[in-house]
Amino acid sequence: MVLELLMTAGVLAVAVPALVGGVRGLRLRSGHYSSDVTADRISLVLLVTGRLLTLLLVGALSLVVLVSAVGAVVQDLEMPGLVSVFFVLDLLLAASIVLTFGRRARRPVRRRAIPADR
Repeated sequence: MVLELLMTAGVLAVAVPALVGGVRGLRLRSGHYSSDVTADRISLVLLVTGRLLTLLLVGALSLVVLVSAVGAVVQDLEMPGLVSVFFVLDLLLAASIVLTFGRRARRPVRRRAIPADR
């Protein structure tokens, strides 16, 4: 029962905020831009598609872990062993979301203008 509660707390504390931040940062793009418009568009489509698939996988894994853990606690049943693997995979993918595109972009610090010499 303790393991199920820890899994539920882990998903709610790590994976759900990563999903929210990942949805916000889905279309953000950093890095170099190509001078070729077609290559730039293709790279953006691939980037957004990969991020969307990662978010969908994290959402599905979180849902499976939450339903299994809460169901095991409520019905007092033994949880299948594969749910623990799903939980670890969910946390790893959530960490990759937070570390790549799920965090807020820092704005560059504006430097003071140096007054011109007279």
